[in-house]
Amino acid sequence: MTDDRLRVIGRVESSLTDRAAAPRQPDEGAPDAWLVFDDHYAPALDGLSPGTDALLLTWLDRADRDTLTVHPRGHTARPRAGVFATRSPDRPNPIGLHEIHILAIAGPRVHVRNLEALNATPILDLKPLLTPDR
Repeated sequence: MTDDRLRVIGRVESSLTDRAAAPRQPDEGAPDAWLVFDDHYAPALDGLSPGTDALLLTWLDRADRDTLTVHPRGHTARPRAGVFATRSPDRPNPIGLHEIHILAIAGPRVHVRNLEALNATPILDLKPLLTPDR
C-alpha cells in the first residue's frame, strides 16, 4: 500500500510574518532565513554544505486553495490568468518552490539566503540543484 500523505519535516524561521508585505520573489528584498528541520530528519542533511544551491519545497499553509484564476502579481490592470500559468501562492495544492543558497548548517538548522517564505511555513523537502559533477 502506498502512503500518499505529505509529511512536514520542519518549518521556516523568518522575519517575514505578513503575507501582504512579503516580497513575491527572492530578489525583491527577501531576508535570509533558517530552515529548522525536526530532529528526526537531521541525518538527511548529511552531504549538504555551505555554498550549495538547492530547491526547497514548502506548503503554503496560508494560501487560498479554492482560487483558480488571479491577476498576475496582483496587478488588476493585467488580465486574469489560471494559477497554473502563474507563481501565485493561491492554488489547489499550494506547494512553494524556492531556489535557495545555503549559507551555514548547524545541526538540524540550515541558514539560507533570500527566502520569501513566511515564518512558520511548513517544509516538505529539500533537493540539491543538479550540477555536472553530481
